[in-house]
Amino acid sequence: MQTELIRQLNQVLNAFPEYWNNEKLQRTQVINDIKERKLDLIKALINNAKIKALYSTEVDGVLVFDFHALTNLLQYKEYWADSFTKYRNSVGLTSEGKYLNYNSDVALDFPFKDCVLEGGMTREEQGKDEIYYNEIIARDEIDRLFSPKVLTNVKRYSKNGVEENITDFSNEDNLIIKGNNLIALHSLKKRYAGKVKLIYIDPPYNTENDGFKYNDRFNHSTWLVFMKNRLEIAKELLSDDGIIFIQCDDNEQAYLKILLDSIFNENNFISTIVIKMSHLSGVKMSHRDKNIPKIKEYILAYSKNKTLLSLNECYQDANWDDVLSRYNSFLVVNEHNPNDYSQWTVISVKEAMSMNSVDENNKVDIENFKINNANKIFRTARNSSNQVMNLPKEKCFTKIITPTGLAKFIYNQEEVIFASNVIKNGKIGVPIGDIWSDIGINNLHNEGHFDFKNGKKPEKLIQRIIQLGSNEQDIILDFHLGSGTTVAIAHKMGRRYIGVEQMDYINDITVPRLQKVIEGEQGGISKDVNWQGGGSFVYTELKELNYTYIHQIQSAKSYDELAKLFEVMKQTAHLNYQVELDKILNDTYEVNGIDELVTFKDLTFDEQKHLLIELLDKNQLYVNADDMNDINLKVSEQDKAFTRSFYGKGE
Repeated sequence: MQTELIRQLNQVLNAFPEYWNNEKLQRTQVINDIKERKLDLIKALINNAKIKALYSTEVDGVLVFDFHALTNLLQYKEYWADSFTKYRNSVGLTSEGKYLNYNSDVALDFPFKDCVLEGGMTREEQGKDEIYYNEIIARDEIDRLFSPKVLTNVKRYSKNGVEENITDFSNEDNLIIKGNNLIALHSLKKRYAGKVKLIYIDPPYNTENDGFKYNDRFNHSTWLVFMKNRLEIAKELLSDDGIIFIQCDDNEQAYLKILLDSIFNENNFISTIVIKMSHLSGVKMSHRDKNIPKIKEYILAYSKNKTLLSLNECYQDANWDDVLSRYNSFLVVNEHNPNDYSQWTVISVKEAMSMNSVDENNKVDIENFKINNANKIFRTARNSSNQVMNLPKEKCFTKIITPTGLAKFIYNQEEVIFASNVIKNGKIGVPIGDIWSDIGINNLHNEGHFDFKNGKKPEKLIQRIIQLGSNEQDIILDFHLGSGTTVAIAHKMGRRYIGVEQMDYINDITVPRLQKVIEGEQGGISKDVNWQGGGSFVYTELKELNYTYIHQIQSAKSYDELAKLFEVMKQTAHLNYQVELDKILNDTYEVNGIDELVTFKDLTFDEQKHLLIELLDKNQLYVNADDMNDINLKVSEQDKAFTRSFYGKGE
């Protein structure tokens, strides 16, 4: 099935018999004549409205035609631009579309292409078998790829159970979508553009354990393009005062920082947060002579508009051993009226412990001291600044604001009680910085009441991020949803949320986890936020079209199954390429970029699957909302009604 652009180009070239050998286009001759500016050919190309619209620009009444881009369409690989992109043959730095041997100015160039996640994977721990199909999408079809899709299999989950055949959606509904996240994000644009306050994602890290298994020279390029496509639309969804957090590790942190600078503007960079994610005791040391053990990950934070961003106060637990070793006095606050300074009392650590923290052997019990006094204590430190020394010599507490804006409480001119340490939820805390080492990463295997060993993030980590960058009723988005930690925490914290996941475990793990949250499960942060259950969410799926064939190709067990499926595809699938379909199964193909030619049957089974998937038009993976009245697509009346409700379309 040809794209409209290829059909229009063939229509123009049909007027030139010299370019055809029977029905095969002699593309090299066409390219040469374009380069030589053959007058009749140039006129014919310019007079075609489609080609003129895509490859020319009018400047002050003068038509400027991009012949270089047009010849690229004709030049690369057997299926033209709709299949193997030129970056499979040549990957590198470019300037204005030309490689470095043409120009000395250097810029990192991202071709416009999509990476499609294999649909057959059912568990995240199977990531090593994951496949990302990397293809350029036909330029004239890109609007169709990103147009809103039909939503199907809609359900509303609440404490009352599961309500099916949902036909309406409101702004108060939380939303979980199953489908390709790039296409889902574009479908969300109509309803949510500029409305999402906070985005957190934990994308594939581009390691040997995930699906970016191209040879080295494609590795970073593919991962960065995958991220770029999704981050650009994610930015459109963010509110002007919104913020995005992206977790990664050393494999792509530096590359990702540069990419984010280009998308969000380096002036909107907030911080690179370092998180301690493992203990040395748990790190494998078999290659310690070659590697320094990894115990950290990063979260890159960017605002959409830094001048409008307002972050909330956020505190991490104080290191009590450090506090007790460095300071010898504590302020004990009157718990009934902590704002009445006259009722505050200073006692020493030793005195406090002797009062209520001595064990049966008459020894100081520090842990007991922490527990008994956690809701009463600020730490103190000496300060001999002029601001303190010039205070009246009164034995009472005085609140001052330092030149840097820090609030301090002065007692008898000598002891400075730092208000930077606060009591929160019965615990003493300190303001967070850009190093987070207080979040427990052990014993997470059953957090959320399910077993998900790899890639699970601590609930406390997501709680801190959401607390820092949002308020109740703000919308939180995670489009690499995985096990659902982000939306589970957003639910418990009174935020609205949107989650997107393509893997089948969304129905085995993610949705059941949210159901347990609604029921009032008490794991993770539940006790910290006094979670009692309640609330609801709507689950829906992008209605599949060509994706059904991808699933069938991936689940095929033999060549014979693929051959039978291909015959069905020829009749019913949306095929994208200008190829002689009858020759696919008996044609010859290059192997590993060398001149060895083999038949389709001689390709490896994975290569056979890959080739059939490449024949599918990736613009037709899902059913477009504009096409839902087509009787051949079999969209139910319930799905039509919900889709109209979601996108705000009338009857």
